[in-house]
Amino acid sequence: MNNTNKISIDDIENATNKVLEVDFEEIIEDIPSSKPVKSHLILKSLGDFIEVTGNIHADLILECDLCLKEFEYKLNEEINETYAKSTLMEEYGQETELKDGQFVTDLEGNNEIDIYDLLYQSVILNIPNKKVCGINCNRDVFQTDEEFVEEDPRMEVFKNIKLDK
Repeated sequence: MNNTNKISIDDIENATNKVLEVDFEEIIEDIPSSKPVKSHLILKSLGDFIEVTGNIHADLILECDLCLKEFEYKLNEEINETYAKSTLMEEYGQETELKDGQFVTDLEGNNEIDIYDLLYQSVILNIPNKKVCGINCNRDVFQTDEEFVEEDPRMEVFKNIKLDK
């Protein structure tokens, strides 16, 4: 990660209409992707808050939960985050809910927003819980390094269990 992934609050405040547009295209560490993650963000100063809106595109490499094969998942999500420039309330944690479903991240006195971290979290939070390679996934066939086998190798441990009747 380099310092260009951190946006100074002063840069946003000094931008025309207090709005700064940022394009991001980079491989994000620990995110399995076939291409760099791309994003277009608009950072807007709203007095005590900074609003970050935009989108994120990523071609993720995921493992199917059914057949264990790798597949490409195209992630295309909107970003809408709000940051508080100064601490909202000392007794609350790093995030404070303002309205139902709207959270504000406290910058805790920092004078910059880490775009890299924002995009990393956006990707991780938008990976589907159930990862399936396709509607026609054959979950009875599991891939190994050499060939396809008809049994799930994870079930091998259960072959020697004896049940009392």
